[in-house]
Amino acid sequence: MNRKLFRPPLNDVKETVYAPRPSTMPQPTPLRKKPAPPDQTSAENFYFVKQMQSRTPVAVVLTDGEMLHGVIEWYDRDCIKLTRSGSPNLLIYKHSIKYLFKDGEEYATGGTNGQ
Repeated sequence: MNRKLFRPPLNDVKETVYAPRPSTMPQPTPLRKKPAPPDQTSAENFYFVKQMQSRTPVAVVLTDGEMLHGVIEWYDRDCIKLTRSGSPNLLIYKHSIKYLFKDGEEYATGGTNGQ
């Protein structure tokens, strides 16, 4: 006697029982990581170009404390050229610069006239 099975194949059961239900809740969007900030922001380049174009007098304070005054004529990745009146022009390596500011801004040196 040939008997027929009463249950359907296992694959059919899995598809009907575990079928995903339509959701009425909105699905959360997967979190995206923020991209890493750029290595260079070009802020330094923008500052140097602005000072060069307007020929702004600047004061450059070196890491040893010496202060130089002049106008930035040009710059590159490693150094700046400081043009001075009445003194020789200087090529200054950026790694030897502690900071620089527009000449005449006494607050940048911590007092009046650098004292």
